[in-house]
Amino acid sequence: MFAALLAAATMAVAPAPPVPAPLDPVQVKAIEAVAYDYVDGQLEGDATRVARSLHPDLAKRAVTVDPDEKLALRRMTKEELVDLTKQGVLKTPKDQWNRSVRVLDIAGNAAVARVETPWFVDYFHLGRFGDRWVIVNALWQPKPRS
Repeated sequence: MFAALLAAATMAVAPAPPVPAPLDPVQVKAIEAVAYDYVDGQLEGDATRVARSLHPDLAKRAVTVDPDEKLALRRMTKEELVDLTKQGVLKTPKDQWNRSVRVLDIAGNAAVARVETPWFVDYFHLGRFGDRWVIVNALWQPKPRS
């Protein structure tokens, strides 16, 4: 009986997850540069800088509340984001820039990063095409405005 209980107890303990490999610092810097092109380009109102950070088939989405749609998403294309940047929607004086980029994971030609500004948090899926990283997907959450 004791042996059966001991065997059951040891099977119930999940093995520790594998320790992730350290991120390649060269790739981290390249991904950070793309993320800063995205966010700083918006803060500067530099549409060219924003455009070069994005895949042509960008999917930018935010979870939203819509009483008519159970799983509502606000959707934006690369063209829409670049146009909003041209309009200067998020243009901000540089002394008010409070932003950060953190690369969370890299696996081959795919990466995940988190970007934060006073106005939003973005989670990026990035793809590496040759030597170039670009943002393929962005899921974002607006922050409450004070």
